[in-house]
Amino acid sequence: MRFNNVGVIGLGYAGLPLALALSEKVEKVFGVDVKEDKIQMLLQGRSYIDDVSDEDLRKVAGRFFPTTNYDVISECDAVIICVPTPLRKTGEPNISHVLSASQKVAQLIKRGTLVILESTTYPGTTEEVLKPEIESRGFVIGRDAFLAFSPERVDPGNKKWTLKNTPKVVGGVTQECTRRAVALYSLVVDKVVPVSSPKVAEMAKLLENTFRAVNIALVNELALMCRRMKIDVWEVIDAASTKPFGFMPFYPGPGVGGHCIPVDPMYLAWKVKSYNFRSRFIELAHEINKRMPEETVSIIAEALNSHGKPLRDSVVLILGVTYKPNVSDYRESPVLDVIDLLTMWGARVIISDPYVQEIEVAHRTYKSQELTEELLSSADCVVVLTPHDAYDWHWVAEHARLIVDTRNAIPRDEKYKAKVFRL
Repeated sequence: MRFNNVGVIGLGYAGLPLALALSEKVEKVFGVDVKEDKIQMLLQGRSYIDDVSDEDLRKVAGRFFPTTNYDVISECDAVIICVPTPLRKTGEPNISHVLSASQKVAQLIKRGTLVILESTTYPGTTEEVLKPEIESRGFVIGRDAFLAFSPERVDPGNKKWTLKNTPKVVGGVTQECTRRAVALYSLVVDKVVPVSSPKVAEMAKLLENTFRAVNIALVNELALMCRRMKIDVWEVIDAASTKPFGFMPFYPGPGVGGHCIPVDPMYLAWKVKSYNFRSRFIELAHEINKRMPEETVSIIAEALNSHGKPLRDSVVLILGVTYKPNVSDYRESPVLDVIDLLTMWGARVIISDPYVQEIEVAHRTYKSQELTEELLSSADCVVVLTPHDAYDWHWVAEHARLIVDTRNAIPRDEKYKAKVFRL
């Protein structure tokens, strides 16, 4: 089978790299996004994503066509939906972007088009939401149109595991749907793993991120235990990691962030309620991880108190606001909650992050400051929240008066011991 024109809907961290990779293998790729500012940047050859360079965009000029106009879908042999699936404030799934995209795609696709959903969602979405929309056109899935789910596995900033060498799971509504989806992804991915249904593929994605969320919650709780018992949790993890089987290290921190780990498990927790089942493990892990910003602020207050300073009116310098090191993405970052809590308790918060110019927390704007000796030494407390490689930790330790290190980034030098409080 041949794919001449492919459409990718949603040009974020998953959609844009996929669109560019496909642009090197097919005649045309139409990238559709509702945000006009993103499209304008792409048309000017400028990238807004860390893993995509301006040079990457130049390489596919003439084959990649970004637009806000959904009508281009009518020209496509395959359409991949990569739109956001956040949580509502109530903690319930928000698949409004999937609903909107699926309705537009269903009305525009031609006979024979392959439609793939990549957006993380609860098991059943592909068959319960997209399938009826496409069938409303009079198409029979598996004969007139083809439908599959393939979860995105993008890890922003990861140079080792990329789109090309990360195996791709694919589950089609029929065997022919799966076969066609495998053929499309095989153009850009080294290994494609077919499964029996979209539900299996949807559940596999949720398992991957629930596994991480639960284990991070476990080690976060262990870290809090160790603090009370005056045991170094980082040494404990290092010791346990020497076991060559049956153990995988996870590390504590101020919480979890990003577009997956804080969100995806809650899609599963919500869905299983319709089966009269409660996912207590997932809910407890979510509760523990959400509590970590408060625990972090408590440690900051404890550290300041040990130096005779109250939290109120203290200058607290935050190092790193993104949800993980070496990226500019601060979606769902627990640092935002830490900043909000510190400000609420009267601290004067300053941020410094080489990847971020400014952030807004609770309607207040914080501009990132250049990290200097003067800035470090003037702060009452320096808090390490995101350990970017760009930071010189020895230099930070030398010039800061007091440090709360939630990431075990500060060197374990005896001369720093008195001024470093670790999670």
